[in-house]
Amino acid sequence: MNKELEKMKQNQEHERRKRIAEEKHREWVQKKREEERRERKQKLSQEMAEKATRELEKMQLQEKADIKYKEWLKKKNAEEAEKKKKEKEKEKEREAELQEKRTRSEKIFKEWLQNAKNKPQPALNGYGFPHGKSAGLYIYYKSVVT
Repeated sequence: MNKELEKMKQNQEHERRKRIAEEKHREWVQKKREEERRERKQKLSQEMAEKATRELEKMQLQEKADIKYKEWLKKKNAEEAEKKKKEKEKEKEREAELQEKRTRSEKIFKEWLQNAKNKPQPALNGYGFPHGKSAGLYIYYKSVVT
């Protein structure tokens, strides 16, 4: 009887230890799962923060690039406007010079016309030769042809 009682006690003790071990194992598994969940959550949070930081940096770089492009475009437009202004000025100068040249030419032509009216006309000679004499061209021509 003692043996049976002892065996029963041992069985109870064994069952109690088994339950305690199973309970501890369950607690350990639950703790481990909770820890893994916290780590995943923290890792996800960290990844989101890094992604937000990268996006912010990207936006800042884009803003800088836009500002530089606008400055470049403004400078280019200013240069183009200056170039057009200089071309217009040169064109005006050319027009002024051309107008001055025309005016001067007209004045000289009018003077020449006035002077030409006052000059005596040479007497017309026959046969279209100057001073009525042949310059030897007709003779030369005739000898070349024959």
